[in-house]
Amino acid sequence: MAKPVRISLDGMGGDHGPSVVVEGAALAHERRPDTEFLIYGDEAQIAPLLAKQPKLAANTKLIHAAVAVRMDDKPSQALRRGRRVSSMWMAIDAVKRGEADVAVSAGNTGALMAMAKVCLHTMAQIDRPALAALWPTVRGESVVLDLGASIGADAQHLVDLAVMGAAMARIVLDIEKPTVGLLNVGVEEIKGIEEVKAANRILRTVDLPHLSYHGFVEGDDLGAGTTDVVVTEGFTGNIALKTAEGTARQIARYLREAMGASLMSKIGYLFARHAFAALREKMDPRRVNGGVFLGLDGLVIKSHGSTDGLGYCGAVEIAYDVVRHDLMSRIRDLVSLSQDLRTAETRSAAAETEASVASDDATL
Repeated sequence: MAKPVRISLDGMGGDHGPSVVVEGAALAHERRPDTEFLIYGDEAQIAPLLAKQPKLAANTKLIHAAVAVRMDDKPSQALRRGRRVSSMWMAIDAVKRGEADVAVSAGNTGALMAMAKVCLHTMAQIDRPALAALWPTVRGESVVLDLGASIGADAQHLVDLAVMGAAMARIVLDIEKPTVGLLNVGVEEIKGIEEVKAANRILRTVDLPHLSYHGFVEGDDLGAGTTDVVVTEGFTGNIALKTAEGTARQIARYLREAMGASLMSKIGYLFARHAFAALREKMDPRRVNGGVFLGLDGLVIKSHGSTDGLGYCGAVEIAYDVVRHDLMSRIRDLVSLSQDLRTAETRSAAAETEASVASDDATL
């Protein structure tokens, strides 16, 4: 029998704090009974909530944390105030100490990334971590990264993102060989900034296992689900994410206003309410809640700060899946293999160049 998955929770993170954390953990435990929790936060607030969830309480250890990172804290402020004493830091540190397999927080994204980088550091051969998340598409879901963990990227970092994103897609989307696309301003080979074009050349040249490189994709391919994984750097990725979220809210508002505009539209809504309910469910951000910080020497999951218990449960379930399927080992193996293949390719190209030069010299 497999050992339980141990999950540490930042009990004070998010817009709604402990109430959502405990509700989401209780629901996740019902769905995944082989989980154990460490909840860090204000004991006076969390203990009464746990008392109402006896099954969860029986599999949970509550650890008091005197400091809660605020949603408007700058990363530097959060580190000064909360290093070693905040619920966010302590949840991450539990992973570092081996007391938990993965940490989950709905708190301040910048603070969470800063603390995770300082506490856990990055994997060997990975320069910078990335935030990856599931993106709803007309075909189902895709993995998109980086959604804002770091700004800018060279070609090597983009290739690392492709490898890590494919590893995540294999686990959470259950796809043996995911297709990977590089987000660009066009699909033509000549378009884009030099770093993106260089990454494209590498991915086309090096035959990486466990992923199928599609080539460039554009912004409208995100929703179309053209590829299973979409790779971009954090500045562009975060803008794409916020634009998509804002557009979804805009469309939902237009629909509400249109359905209440007249008596006829209200009558029409009665006939089409099941279709609108299905649309609302597809647009519900709770369906795909839970971003994964990839490239760290430990697992950290970011939940939406404004989510409810159901959404938080989704983030915990993603945490469970990446542990059960050993995402860390898969990323390490694939990144190492990727770099070995690149080294071999470089040496082969250099050898061919030397042979060509030697042949020319002999001819002369």
